[in-house]
Amino acid sequence: MTVITANLGFPRIGKQRELKFALESYWAGKSTQDDLLATAASLRAQNWKLQQEKGIKIIPSNDFSLYDHVLDLAVTLGVVPEIYGWNGGKVSLDTYFALARGGKTGTHAINCGCNSTSNENGVPALEMTKWFDTNYHYMVPEFSTGQKFTLTDNKPLNEFNEAKALGIHTRPVILGPVSFLRLGKSKDAGFDIGKTLNALLPVYAQLLAQLHTAGADWVQIDEPVLSLDLDTKDHEAVRNAYEYLTAKVPELKILLTNYFGTYGDNLLTAITLPVAGLHLDLVRAPQDLDAALKIARPDLVLSLGVIDGRNIWRADLRSIAERVKTVIAQRGAKTVQIAPSCSLLHVPIDLELEKKLDTEIRQSLAFAVQKLEELAILGTALGANPQTAEAALKRSDDAIAARKASAKVNNPAVQARVAAITDAQTRRQSPFDVRIKLQNAHLKLPLYPTTTIGSFPQTGEVRQARSRFSKGDLSATEYQAFLEQETEKTIRWQEEIGIDVLVHGEFERNDMVQYFGEQLDGYAFTQSGWVQSYGSRYVRPPVIYGDVSRPKAMTVEWAKFAGSKTKKPMKGMLTGPVTMLQWSFVRDDLPRSEVCRQIALALRDEVTDLEAAGISVIQIDEPALREGLPLRKSDWANYLDWAVTAFRLSAAGVRDETQIHTHMCYSEFNDIMPAIAALDADVISIETSRSKMELLSAFSDQGYPNEIGPGVYDIHSPRIPDVEEMVDLLEKASQKLNPRQIWVNPDCGLKTRGWAETRPALINMVEAARRLRAAV
Repeated sequence: MTVITANLGFPRIGKQRELKFALESYWAGKSTQDDLLATAASLRAQNWKLQQEKGIKIIPSNDFSLYDHVLDLAVTLGVVPEIYGWNGGKVSLDTYFALARGGKTGTHAINCGCNSTSNENGVPALEMTKWFDTNYHYMVPEFSTGQKFTLTDNKPLNEFNEAKALGIHTRPVILGPVSFLRLGKSKDAGFDIGKTLNALLPVYAQLLAQLHTAGADWVQIDEPVLSLDLDTKDHEAVRNAYEYLTAKVPELKILLTNYFGTYGDNLLTAITLPVAGLHLDLVRAPQDLDAALKIARPDLVLSLGVIDGRNIWRADLRSIAERVKTVIAQRGAKTVQIAPSCSLLHVPIDLELEKKLDTEIRQSLAFAVQKLEELAILGTALGANPQTAEAALKRSDDAIAARKASAKVNNPAVQARVAAITDAQTRRQSPFDVRIKLQNAHLKLPLYPTTTIGSFPQTGEVRQARSRFSKGDLSATEYQAFLEQETEKTIRWQEEIGIDVLVHGEFERNDMVQYFGEQLDGYAFTQSGWVQSYGSRYVRPPVIYGDVSRPKAMTVEWAKFAGSKTKKPMKGMLTGPVTMLQWSFVRDDLPRSEVCRQIALALRDEVTDLEAAGISVIQIDEPALREGLPLRKSDWANYLDWAVTAFRLSAAGVRDETQIHTHMCYSEFNDIMPAIAALDADVISIETSRSKMELLSAFSDQGYPNEIGPGVYDIHSPRIPDVEEMVDLLEKASQKLNPRQIWVNPDCGLKTRGWAETRPALINMVEAARRLRAAV
């Protein structure tokens, strides 16, 4: 009995973020294309050799990307919109980066210093959106009616040959044709996915045939849309695609890979395709195994995704080994592979880099390298001499037991408080129509009140001061004085231009989740736990390892300081419980809903303390609420129920006179409007500038009663909108909403912008509000 160990993908970024620095050096014109490509080749070689050394038998290739794997496939297949000036042949690196980041083609993509998705000095970037329900972003391919496809340059083949030259036989990874088309978009009304698929498949077959000729025996084709709700046409497209490809290149074995959720009613279609193997995500969808075992043909290879590719917790190896043994006993080892649930792209690279992490927490974690080691241990435990893995299994057992018993993980007081939550704690004292009258009397705001979303530019001077303080080059007293000076300057400037509800600027904050997580029990932070968000933008998600509580107030002193500097309303700024959850690595030994309630209770304490300190406007940001929706609509109601309850739990402890705001970024609200209304925030601010206020239709159609701050300019672009443009947007908003509902604000925080853009934009915004008031 020998089970094959396989990996589905490895992080691209390098242990020391080598790819980020190589990209940014190239974009800044400080290094050459050859320099960048040499770094990329070195990282690929390191990844392949590492996996080989760790005992992984099936090693992926073409899982590397300079920016995004979906964009890679688009340029490989010639899907380049006309505005980028591509005339056929291999797509240049400059065009590739123009697609990714905006800017000029034929020269280095413009570096605006902020990894912006658009640039006023050249072509815009492709649209960017979340990769399913992960925190990775992909570039959205743009298709046209009659879309032509051509194999511009076979990247999967190139990287297969690159590994082959190093003596490593790989299994190339390619995003599947149906997922590629479903994840793209078209501006053409007559665009038809079925017809487009027919044009696409011959080019896929050409790509696969070249791989087979080069010596590839297997290829991993990812079809993650199989975790979504699919209709009859989608099922037909999947069947047509794989019947075509297997007929055209019959010698090349296909592992069809789905992840992030259950196949559900797509399983029968997937498992009856003429492919050689099928991957099951048994972390997200353990129920798929029994269903697959009942109907899989005897020769179908089942790839069992038993190691969590999206979270960082150590696996219960003994339990997994026992489960896989039963599959092997039923099917035989030749038709079983063990693998991560998905690509390891979504986890940090190596736990060994974490020298300062608490030892007790550290022993419960596994990053990408450690997950490869876990696979190798399982391979040994399921092999001919399982006793040789016993010591490793014992270490796994001990770590699991220690975590369960840990006093750092388990806080009885927090658990008891969650158990005692009542429905009354999730409701404000009075309905909105009563509250708003009291708030208006207390705040005395004009029609079309102006505010901002919270943060102001974090200049190089601010970042340098934070860095000097963290290194000990600036004393705590000196750093505090610097922050107070920046805060007071920003308050004075807001007063001067006439903003109605002020913010303190958040100069003391590093990140909207990290700042709070560092002050909460139950959270831990890494030094090198970087994961790719998009391009060269990497994040270090916090680790929620135990029961969450608030030892002391987190923002009250800064709010009090800021409030003392003005007679205008000062807005307190918090990150909401759902966003704190979604943008973290969340413990896997409790339901996410319970962890979210723990965070909500901690934030509830902060909200009531802010109110007691005299802050009468409190914003609780929830940009991640919409993106946290499960992949299947049948699961939405349960998620929205606990997510909305958590927000209300955090916000509902205040008096009627205290106004609760929330902010949500780029989201479609039509399909979740009842949940948005159920939040019962007094004011919600949203992005509407790019849609020209079209998103407000969801609110007006539903008769949304509370107040709304539709963003009147796009902070993600360096351009400065004029007064007339904002007036036009506000007039459009006033046609959809009662003017008394409307607030005036940018569409997001201003942290990443410069003062040279921020000052004139906000001056224009205040003037636009004045003109609307005068016209009433």
